[in-house]
Amino acid sequence: MPRRNYKKEYANYHSKPVQKINRAGRNKARKMVTKTTGVKKVLGKDVHHRNGNPRDNRPKNLAVTSKTANRSFRRTRNAKKL
Repeated sequence: MPRRNYKKEYANYHSKPVQKINRAGRNKARKMVTKTTGVKKVLGKDVHHRNGNPRDNRPKNLAVTSKTANRSFRRTRNAKKL
């Protein structure tokens, strides 16, 4: 299997303005949950957005889950390809 080209991946996907905003939303959610629940509960876990929108950081939309549970659901987006 070929090695991942992280520089190309960033240039083609992660550097897009929409993806930067989404990443900022995920970081903000992690910070919010850390402040409200305490650091020990979030270490080694993911912050799950129940509706799948990383910009929606309402407390009712956030949940602390294990990494395997958060990253294993099937994606059903119909968004246009960037």
